[in-house]
Amino acid sequence: MTASSTGRTAIIAGNWKMNYGPREAAKFVQEIQPALVEALQAPGSPLCILCPPAISLAAVRAVLDIPDATSSPQIELGAQNMYFEEKGAFTGELSPNMVHELCTTVILGHSERRTYFGETDELVNKKTLAALRHGLRPIVCIGENEQQHESGETAHIITTQIRASLANLTPEQAREIVIAYEPIWAIGTGKAATGEIANNVIRQIRQEYQALYGAGVASVVRILYGGSVTSDNIAEFMAYPDIDGALVGGASLKPDFINIVRNSRQIRH
Repeated sequence: MTASSTGRTAIIAGNWKMNYGPREAAKFVQEIQPALVEALQAPGSPLCILCPPAISLAAVRAVLDIPDATSSPQIELGAQNMYFEEKGAFTGELSPNMVHELCTTVILGHSERRTYFGETDELVNKKTLAALRHGLRPIVCIGENEQQHESGETAHIITTQIRASLANLTPEQAREIVIAYEPIWAIGTGKAATGEIANNVIRQIRQEYQALYGAGVASVVRILYGGSVTSDNIAEFMAYPDIDGALVGGASLKPDFINIVRNSRQIRH
């Protein structure tokens, strides 16, 4: 992995959502691993994170042959969600320390969690703080829906979500966060935002983060774009200076994910 001239190593994360049980997940990783590892050898390569369903994490980890939590694999594992409590009577939930046994990273506040399961900014903030306490890298998702986008509310929604979802961090914690801008109107719809639109919003996110935690922190925090990312459009997004990679949904379930990783490589000036 090589940092760009911004000093920020890009991230390409694949969110598999509710797809691929243990057998399917292991088979898919076996198929793509050789070419994916080869793609990650080149200069300027991103950090690659695979985020299977919780039930498939151990199977994918076994295929990737990650020996322990302190190792530095070329391909890391992330969970798609977790709860903020360490243990207790929370049927169906995963605790931060459980996730940490298998993963380096956890996706929090995805629009589907907010929309279908009623997650609030305040809950996302509790999860974020818990993840950081347990040595996990949170990928915190924010973004506006189609109605909000069409009515010009994007800036207000982004500001509100940043200030609430990412509150109460120390400067050290604020540096470890990864933010994913996912316009809900572009997720799974084929309506990817243009690179210019995405970069303008991500620049605003960086400015809001600077207001909270200072210019030094804002200059190093990595901000990803997510929403109908493909191997054909990833280079357009990566050409913009404030976009540090992508959170990939449907395209991460196909061998073409390798080409997304390949095409994300670049040298920024």
